[in-house]
Amino acid sequence: MFLKIYTSLPQYEHQGFKTWMTRIAVNHAIDVKRKRDRRHEDIVESVEYDHDHYSIQRKSIDHEMIIKERRKQVRERLNELPENYRVVIYDFYIAEKSYQQMAEEQSVQVKTIETKLYRARNWMKKHWKEDDFS
Repeated sequence: MFLKIYTSLPQYEHQGFKTWMTRIAVNHAIDVKRKRDRRHEDIVESVEYDHDHYSIQRKSIDHEMIIKERRKQVRERLNELPENYRVVIYDFYIAEKSYQQMAEEQSVQVKTIETKLYRARNWMKKHWKEDDFS
């Protein structure tokens, strides 16, 4: 504290020495409090960030597990499809091929692919329930 007063002597304007010293002490106390509060905020933010990060990471892991489980269920259910439907469903929804690509690979018309997909979807609606995948 005395060092602050000593280093501030060049700014002293010879008016109320006690008031000037008190002002330096008060300002120093305010600075110390602000610094302490900032540190506290940084610590709280750090803890909140760590908690949020852990929470997000945990949700991410849970989400990944759910996705893996659903993929497994879908693969198992795809095996139940008749072979001609299984190929078009896999190519369109999983391999994300266009109707044109599928038609070229199977050496058929695009309309044939559309028909197969329509029939495959109807077969799934008839034989599967939405609850089977939840």
